[in-house]
Amino acid sequence: MIAEIIAVGSEMLTPFRQDTNSLTLTAELNLLGVQVAFKTVVGDSLEHLTDVARIALSRADIIVFSGGLGPTEDDLTREAAASALGLQLIRDEAIITSLHERFAARGIPITPNNLRQADVLEGAESLPNANGSAPAQWLDTAFRAPNTETAHRKIVILLPGPPKEQQPIFRDQCVPRMRLLLPQRAIAKRMLRIALAPESQIDARVSPIYKTYPDVESTILFTLGEIQLHFLCAKATLEEAQQRVDELTEKCERELDDLVFSATGESLEAVVLLLLGMRHLTLATAESCTGGLVAERLTRVPGSSRTFLGGAVVYADEMKTKFADVPPELIRQHGAVSEEVARALAEGIRSRTGAALGIGITGIAGPGGATLNKPVGRVYVGLADGISTEVKQLDLTGDRERVRWFAAQHALDMLRHKLM
Repeated sequence: MIAEIIAVGSEMLTPFRQDTNSLTLTAELNLLGVQVAFKTVVGDSLEHLTDVARIALSRADIIVFSGGLGPTEDDLTREAAASALGLQLIRDEAIITSLHERFAARGIPITPNNLRQADVLEGAESLPNANGSAPAQWLDTAFRAPNTETAHRKIVILLPGPPKEQQPIFRDQCVPRMRLLLPQRAIAKRMLRIALAPESQIDARVSPIYKTYPDVESTILFTLGEIQLHFLCAKATLEEAQQRVDELTEKCERELDDLVFSATGESLEAVVLLLLGMRHLTLATAESCTGGLVAERLTRVPGSSRTFLGGAVVYADEMKTKFADVPPELIRQHGAVSEEVARALAEGIRSRTGAALGIGITGIAGPGGATLNKPVGRVYVGLADGISTEVKQLDLTGDRERVRWFAAQHALDMLRHKLM
């Protein structure tokens, strides 16, 4: 069975609010073996909301409305669902009584618009809301789409929008009902994470593998400096689903070899710290254009102090000399953004802190500071181990934040490859 979540609210179509309820709902549905195939965000328009509801009823088995059950004129979920289903709204006297008692207990006069919260879809069951005034609704019905002859079973759920109201209702009242109705299914998931590789090249290598597993849903995603391969499988038992997902994941991992930095979900910085710990090595950083981003990412990971000693943000040339012992004449001769200075930063911070390994980063993140020979995006990353020092030149594209993030990503992946 597949589900569709409809998030209702014009505020979620602005830059200022996001639909986060659907993430929790998806997690709960997945635990039941239900795949969420569609998510829709729609504003507070009766016409648009009704259209969205009709589309959802035509393609999903379970339709979950999130929000739009309040007392105001722009709370239109009940009306839209009734119109799409061809049902009447019936005012529930028990809910009216409950609303009067709720307002009286708070010493607040009830206004007529609050009574709209007592309108229930014909044939639906009202689900009490212990944390708010708007009850949820549960409808298990047969629905026949226009111009079709066959009716299909649909589970329609109307939930209030505030998370503190929605989550307890869904978890405590909707999930048990679905568990009784749905066939036993379990969903298994795995993810491979790959750093700094072109999406097209990764897909060209693994698509011949995952295409031989039609029962596993495979998705390739690109984020900043990282490719993620997601695999999902639904079977009658978790063991059966997990076996299929693991089998496919392991084949793709063997194909990609050391391009994969995690097969169990860890971040790149967590993997680097794990490798440092396994080898009983320590690390220090001296960062210019990244402004401490490598250090910040490493210290997000609990327990990072066991292997990461610390770092210096050496933005000004004097700080490069003061904290990482970069000779001023070296900077004057080659410029602060140079292979020579990146090398000196890595070696200097390693020596000053007593770390086993040192990383030095210098570059031009933009938008200003570029020259003909050193454009925006030119970054040098140095990695020193006390025996030799490796320096990588990068020519990155994009805005300032993208250049900084990719520089940090390259530094961490450079260290990962050395530790491997």
